[in-house]
Amino acid sequence: MQDIFMTRLHEFTIILYALSVLFYFFDFMHNNQRANRIAFWLLLFVWVLQSSFLIIYIVEMQRFPILTIIEGLYFYSWILVIFSLVINKWLKIDFIVFFTNVLGFAIMAIHTFAPARDSALHAEQVVSELLFIHVTAAILAYGMFTISFIFSVLYCIQYDLLKKKKWGKRVMRIADLAKLEHIAYLLSVFGVPLLLIGLILGIQWAIIQRPDFHWYDPKIISSFIVLFIYSCFLYLRVSQRLRGKNIALLNIASFFIMLINFFLVGNFSNFHY
Repeated sequence: MQDIFMTRLHEFTIILYALSVLFYFFDFMHNNQRANRIAFWLLLFVWVLQSSFLIIYIVEMQRFPILTIIEGLYFYSWILVIFSLVINKWLKIDFIVFFTNVLGFAIMAIHTFAPARDSALHAEQVVSELLFIHVTAAILAYGMFTISFIFSVLYCIQYDLLKKKKWGKRVMRIADLAKLEHIAYLLSVFGVPLLLIGLILGIQWAIIQRPDFHWYDPKIISSFIVLFIYSCFLYLRVSQRLRGKNIALLNIASFFIMLINFFLVGNFSNFHY
């Protein structure tokens, strides 16, 4: 019972860590101090939980947990969290903080969902939960991208109506262009880190479960292509290299590439159904 409770605490820590990454990404994109504070306190709570687990392990095992790869990964993740907290609090380098936390989250996920420390039955349950979190994060990201796509379509419709000076009820019922573009962008801001988290956890599941797993699997490659395209969309939007209808069209094209990845590419994967 105690082992199950500790595993659940580890999984809860992973969820808090994922939320912290999301808020750090939002702060990275918008320089939002409120999001930064929320991310910092979530990460601080993650560090408190990690430190508690570390102390409990030292007391139970009567040694410092660095003698195996899994133990080393946990200690490495704990060090990265400390560095992130220090950088966030005193150095204020958002770029480094975000990517350090992405790496720390990936390492923490590898440690948490590694089945070696559990019984066979418990390991199977943990791996199933890993798959559930992976699918949930990915579908949430796809949902964000879908709504973002709809707002971009509305932007193009509204843009054409205004350009042709077709004033009427339709123009009044659709929001103004600036609002449509901003909401489409914000949805993608949340979708990109969710997709990244889903990919990290999905790869971890595949490594554990599939002996025929290959990094060059079509589904993995296409998923990272989708992540790259949406990341380019955010970069072009933030850097103002593309604005207005052009950025909306790019968002629409990105959505169709995502649909190809979701519905078609999985058929060519060795493990993705």
